[in-house]
Amino acid sequence: MTETPVGKVTHFFDKISVAVVELNAPLKVGDKIKFKRGQEEFEQAVDSMQIEHDQIKAAKKGQAIGMKTSQPVHEGTEVFKVTG
Repeated sequence: MTETPVGKVTHFFDKISVAVVELNAPLKVGDKIKFKRGQEEFEQAVDSMQIEHDQIKAAKKGQAIGMKTSQPVHEGTEVFKVTG
């Protein structure tokens, strides 16, 4: 199992459970990701992503995306792509 850093949470909307993630590597729908902050961590698949309320299938390094999360996350939580 390989974990590659792909970004960091910059904002979280708790009422709708959406995280804004600033990407430093590409990410696409279907990828498996892990959120890590201190001892807290959980994995989920990327079901959908949005930029400015438009659904997208893939995002590039440098973009900020919105995505639903299965659990609450905090600003500064690191996001990793899980492969293998």
